[in-house]
Amino acid sequence: MRRALVTGAAGFVGSHLGEALVARGDSVVGVDCFTPYYDRTVKDVNASTLRSSGVELVEADLRTADVAALLDGIDVVYHQAGQPGVRPSWSSGFGEYVEHNVFVTQRLLEAARDRGVRRFVYASSSSVYGNQARYPTRESDLPAPYSPYGVTKLAAEHLCSLYAANWGLSTVSLRYFTVFGPRQRPDMAIHRLCEAALGRGRFSRFGDGSVVREFTYVDDIVAANLAAADADVAPGTYLNVAGGSEIVLRDLIALVGDIAGVAVAIDEQPPMPGDSPRNGGAIDRAQALLGWSPQVPLRDGIAAQLAWHRAQEVRR
Repeated sequence: MRRALVTGAAGFVGSHLGEALVARGDSVVGVDCFTPYYDRTVKDVNASTLRSSGVELVEADLRTADVAALLDGIDVVYHQAGQPGVRPSWSSGFGEYVEHNVFVTQRLLEAARDRGVRRFVYASSSSVYGNQARYPTRESDLPAPYSPYGVTKLAAEHLCSLYAANWGLSTVSLRYFTVFGPRQRPDMAIHRLCEAALGRGRFSRFGDGSVVREFTYVDDIVAANLAAADADVAPGTYLNVAGGSEIVLRDLIALVGDIAGVAVAIDEQPPMPGDSPRNGGAIDRAQALLGWSPQVPLRDGIAAQLAWHRAQEVRR
């Protein structure tokens, strides 16, 4: 039996990953500091589900916690924790992003090296690419973050590569492309669209709706993490994890409305600094090195997420 540590375990991706690891027979320690980025009760529900599934969940701030003790006996670290979101990463918010996304990653890498962790899987982001001259972006394209958030995710990714090159620590960085599905963070677009489609407010659309995003269903993200932990890859590997569901925002709004059977009410807002006009990733390397490819089409994933939102209303 392998022993795994999942950081950010009470969050969106972390909670799904923790459950999947337990389901396949791993012993799992989860850690989360329950930052007030959104309503804590959302994470409390995830935490309860994790504990029921058999995850040992620890509430701790990785900026100050004894991370060496947390990693004692751990075979694989799945580092999902971080300060999310492009828009709050400007101005006075930047310090929080540096601490949670860069400093914490370095502390974990140090402990992983000292404890002899077999594999360190880091949740990076498509935000490292920024605005590119061609799409879909490939891992060989030069990263050019367009937001402070993207800068911190790239910095942490570079740290993973540095610990691999200097110390031989087996790191794999997965560049997520817009993850969606049940338990998605409340600030994310599909979450807000589903809520609006169910009559719980209006959808704030920033800009004219022409931005293009590639969405990846959470189960596919979990599968990529599991494959990254097991694959025979070189230390310092970094890979795109993209769902093959590139869509224009205005078409996404229409799609959610079509699935819900109602037009989504829109609250038009000006464009936000740091929002790239497009993202989209090639997955050839992930297919070749991990044997991974996305399995859940966008429409099916949205239908599953919308059903989850409806279920939350029943529980309220």
